[in-house]
Amino acid sequence: MRSLLINTIIYGLPIPVIIISLLIGSSDNIGLAAFWDWIRSLVDSSHPSPVLVENVIFNIRLPRALMTFLVGAALATAGGVLQAIFRNPLVDPYILGISSGAAFGASLAILVPLLSIHISAFVFGAAAVSLTYVFGYTKNSSSITIILAGMIVSGLFSASLALVQYLSDPFKLQAIIQWTMGSLHLSSWHKVQQSWIPISLGLLGLYFIRWKLNLLSLGDDEARAVGVNPTYIKIIAVLLATIVTAVAVASAGIISLYGLFVPHITRMLVGASNTKTTPANIFFGGTFLLIIDNFCRTVFPYEIPIGIFTMIIGAPFFIFLIKKRKINWS
Repeated sequence: MRSLLINTIIYGLPIPVIIISLLIGSSDNIGLAAFWDWIRSLVDSSHPSPVLVENVIFNIRLPRALMTFLVGAALATAGGVLQAIFRNPLVDPYILGISSGAAFGASLAILVPLLSIHISAFVFGAAAVSLTYVFGYTKNSSSITIILAGMIVSGLFSASLALVQYLSDPFKLQAIIQWTMGSLHLSSWHKVQQSWIPISLGLLGLYFIRWKLNLLSLGDDEARAVGVNPTYIKIIAVLLATIVTAVAVASAGIISLYGLFVPHITRMLVGASNTKTTPANIFFGGTFLLIIDNFCRTVFPYEIPIGIFTMIIGAPFFIFLIKKRKINWS
């Protein structure tokens, strides 16, 4: 019974939540009744199509809902995979420098539009995780060493991001600051088209190697004993995690703590096996961020940046884990 309930929550909620998201927005007069009229116009050609309703739902709310789901799935899955690779519950794309590197790359592209934001974010995100590995890896290094190196690299790119902000003119500075707080209000079909292929391919790749991540948790020697090359799997997994994180950051900005606390929630729901947590992170991560985004749009008369909400949710959640001694896992 409990397993059925959990599977329903994880895999059954995405479609209903996406539909609910189409009814929520700044245009209060476009709600359930208007949505139903629009659906009728699609089914019955004799029923006139409300142009305003169609424009708001199809061109504003739907791409935002899809973009939010993709970003949530990307960050949650990348966080869960990185935690599995480094066997540490405190690892996430931000700790390893991926998010801060991608953030610097995207802000640099806003300031000096020579590259697209997505390409710049990926290049600097990959550079950040490469520097983390170079600085932190030694023959006898532990995951703690990698994390410390990641924090240093993250600090370097955060300082570089601050420098970019300092050098920006007021108009670009405002755009960069809003973007660094995490925001999905500029989502469009163009952004969805730019993002869904790299995120989907990255998530698909992580899904196919999910069972090999369980072997990595046993140790490199044990993985080699069963015919798996741990170095190759780690490189592939980190590369895919970097791709989906960089695209998510380029599309939505910095969404704090999300890739850190959501994998803990899915692990508490389905267990520690990566064969279960990886698909759970994809679906639950996307759905949960969509729910948070709906709160951002409805709790106050004005929209709150989603990165602020995730920080408000994530910090107390980790305090709860610490108090309940559920953050220490081997």
